[in-house]
Amino acid sequence: MRAVVQRVSRACVTVEGRVTGEIGAGLMILLGIGRNDASAVAVSMAEKIAHLRIFEDDERKMNRSLLDVKGSALVVSQFTLYGDARGQRRPSFIAAAPPEQAKKLYEEFCKTLRRLGVIVATGVFQAMMSVELVNEGPVTILLDSEKAF
Repeated sequence: MRAVVQRVSRACVTVEGRVTGEIGAGLMILLGIGRNDASAVAVSMAEKIAHLRIFEDDERKMNRSLLDVKGSALVVSQFTLYGDARGQRRPSFIAAAPPEQAKKLYEEFCKTLRRLGVIVATGVFQAMMSVELVNEGPVTILLDSEKAF
């Protein structure tokens, strides 16, 4: 599983001109599901992100988590995080999970965040979406469950 995690003051996702998910301060999470991912990976990644200390404390050090600041999360499925463009011009997405598997694990990830007390907004799985956000810091963290980076 791969995630691009951005600290935001606001973010929203639109599908066919309609806002399907919107948050204020919190995290914008682009989530890619890999072929070898399982439910335990979704739970672990959600817990890691919820506890990731990337929000500033009173001394302006990144010491607070999403849970600490009571922020929200906008989670958007993005299979292109598994695009492999090494040595070619058109990315291969063979490492991305098939849609049925990806949707199940995407939903498990969101469910885990909610269980931890995070307010979660989402996009629409497999839809063409427009995402808007204001990245604060800017702070952007890349995560990979297999620790590839």
